Order: sequence, then structure tokens, then C-alpha cells
Amino acid sequence: MSIFDLSGRVAIITGGNGGIGLGIAQALNAAGCHVSIWGRNAEKNKAAAATMAAGAGKVDSRICDVSSAASVQDAMKATLDAFGRVDGCFANAGIGGGGRRAFIDRTEEEWRTMFATNLDGVFHVFQAAARHMTERAEAGDPFGRLVATSSLASLFGTARNEHYAGTKAAINALVRALGVELARHGVTANAILPGWIKSDMTAGIMANDKFVANVMPRIPVRRFGEPSDFGGIAVYLMSNASSYHTTDCFVIDGGYTAF
Repeated sequence: MSIFDLSGRVAIITGGNGGIGLGIAQALNAAGCHVSIWGRNAEKNKAAAATMAAGAGKVDSRICDVSSAASVQDAMKATLDAFGRVDGCFANAGIGGGGRRAFIDRTEEEWRTMFATNLDGVFHVFQAAARHMTERAEAGDPFGRLVATSSLASLFGTARNEHYAGTKAAINALVRALGVELARHGVTANAILPGWIKSDMTAGIMANDKFVANVMPRIPVRRFGEPSDFGGIAVYLMSNASSYHTTDCFVIDGGYTAF
């Protein structure tokens, strides 16, 4: 059996109905993992699940707003009812800042909305998943994977996007703390930091010729990332191959940060 075989495992992917989240879900599913897509849009959820109809693992989808603890608890209960267990939780749902407003003009509402989805959302889903994983470990079945989608904005100064950057830097610290706390239960915690990736969130700026002309020469592999570029790291982190790899921040950016 391959060290990357995920047969019998179950993973939740929040925001798994598009972009990086869908790329992660598709790769996990192809490796045999059962996946539960959590998202706010029922039609997008259904369309995402349909792309994995022929996959090696089963697929279901749940309406979930990660900013709501009650919504997350409902989705977790439904997922456990469907699959009996959850082995991995990919907290990928998030919103972008857009870089349209100066810091001194940032509204309280914009600040709170950003943190409610990008940070509180990770707290809600990780807490629900970790509770289940620790209970299962105490029953003699220790295994768990917590993976959050962070951003290069957590490392670099991002003008007019400080609220977004703040949520992502907090995620990096969160996974380090959880990786230490939960290791005794066989649970690892890591973050993925994407570079410039094609998705609905970046479609607008990637259509800007000036942006492309400035950014592309700084990417050594000379292309923007695709959602499928996150499949390999997702399968690795979900598998037994990564059992000794925790508290890390994986930069997946085509070399952008090194150049």
C-alpha cells in the first residue's frame, strides 16, 4: 500500500467549492479520501462535488458559514453522521481584503468582517475537529490533521490590506500552538501559504496588465499558480507520510518569496 493512500480517511475542506479548496479536495479524493465540502453556496457545493463523482472516495457537501459557531457545529454533526469520523480538517474558507482602502480609513465593520471569516472561522472549524480527534484518540484511535490556508501577506508588508494580513499572521501562530498542544493525540497542525494563484479572489487583479507585468518577472517559474498545485501538499499532509511534520508554514509560491 502506498504511503500516500488515503483510503478510509475523511477530510473536511471549508471553502472547498472553488479555487485552492477545490484543488485540495480533488487531490484528496483521488487518493481515496472521503471528502466533505463546506461552503455557503449550495450550487457551487453541488458543482464541486460533481467534479469528483468518479473519484476513489465518497463526496458530500454541507452549507456552512464558518463565521458562525452554530453553523459549524451543525455541519460537523452532519459530516460525522454521514462518514462516522473526521481525520482531517482543511480550514481554507476566507475572504480577500482587496487593497482598496487606506489603513486610516479602515472601518470597524470591515475589520470585524475580515476577522470573523478568516480567523474566527478557523477557530470554529479547528475547535470542532480537534474535539472529535482528541475524543477519538482517547478511545484508542489517535490520528488528526489540521491544515489552514494562510497567505504570503502574513510574511510581507501588504499596503491597504493590513486587516487581511493580520488574520493570516494569526493563523500561522495558531497552527504552531495547536501542533504543540495536540501532538500527544496524534494530531498535526500546519499552514499553507499560497503565492499568486488563479482563483475567483484574484481574477480581477490578474486581469490587470500592469499588475501582471510587474509580478510575473518576480515568479521564477514564470506562471501564476493553479488550484491543482496544492494537491500534492494536501495529500502529503493528510497521509501517514507527514506524521512527524507539524507546526510548519509551507510556502507554495513558485519561488516568489525567494527572488
